[in-house]
Amino acid sequence: MNYFVIGYYALLIGASCLAAFYGKKSAFLLLFSLTLVSFIVGIIGGETWLWNITIAAGVIALCAGTAYAFREFLVIVTPYETSKALAKAPLTASFGLFVIMTYLIAGVFAPVIAPFGEAEVISQSYAPADENMLMGADQLGRDLFSRLVYGARNTVGLAFIATTLAFLAGTIAGLLAATRGGWFDQAMGRLADVIMSIPSLIFALLMLSIFGTNLSVLVIIVAIIYSPRVFRLTRAVAGNIVVMDYIEAARLRGEGMWYLVRKEILPNSTAPLIAEFGLEFCFVFLLIAGLSFLGLGIQPPTADWGSMVRDNATLISFGEITPLIPAAAIALLTVAVNFVVDWMLYRSSGLKE
Repeated sequence: MNYFVIGYYALLIGASCLAAFYGKKSAFLLLFSLTLVSFIVGIIGGETWLWNITIAAGVIALCAGTAYAFREFLVIVTPYETSKALAKAPLTASFGLFVIMTYLIAGVFAPVIAPFGEAEVISQSYAPADENMLMGADQLGRDLFSRLVYGARNTVGLAFIATTLAFLAGTIAGLLAATRGGWFDQAMGRLADVIMSIPSLIFALLMLSIFGTNLSVLVIIVAIIYSPRVFRLTRAVAGNIVVMDYIEAARLRGEGMWYLVRKEILPNSTAPLIAEFGLEFCFVFLLIAGLSFLGLGIQPPTADWGSMVRDNATLISFGEITPLIPAAAIALLTVAVNFVVDWMLYRSSGLKE
């Protein structure tokens, strides 16, 4: 048993004792549970597994510290009402906001951040990383880091546009169906059921095979696939609002349909709709990445994370993790958006600590 193992267990036991002494029950349970797990893991896997636990704990601590610092930064720079809400946000939500902000900066300032162009060939195929290329080269000799940065603009930007279009179409249709009712409500409901009955990936592959794979067609098809989900949520939320007494009072005053939608129904539906926008963005983002991986999404030479995974998958056979980096970027953004959406759903539900 070396000094690392002794120090590892001594640190965990000491931290557990301090947490118990100062009455921090949650911290004590976490630390002592980690101590017990480490005993078992140390017996089975030895020092190597303990190092893995240490690295994982360090990464989690780094993420928690970053989330806390970013939350405090937002509390300082945002208006008072917003800062009050952010001050009570969990660390998971602030970490999600930090990741989203990082991706946003990378997408907007991609030409400044990336050292090379997204389609610029600068080296040999699969060249290793050096002082000029942080992640090496892809199968054509293009800088992987530059393409990863440009992919934040292309993949995330296209997903945002498609989500916005789907959200607008679904929201407008849902509000009209809830306020007008009758044959329009029935027709839109049956159309949404038909579209949702077809698996998303199969529907997208079929439509892209028929109409081509240019970006406009891709955005429209993805919007058609996911707008029924938004329609059903909007119809359900607005349907509960239109039966309220204040809606009936507004109708008796002679207010028109658009007034009811803009001034009465939509403001009271904002919270769940914003949360739904985040969820829809995750679905759209993953679908576009999956289509690009299959070769029917964003087409070369445009940088895209899904196609980057496919093009460089050969490196996995040689023990290189480079193809997993764009996959990790996809997963990280999806998890970050879900963290923020969970917090927003919690706030809109009216639950209190």
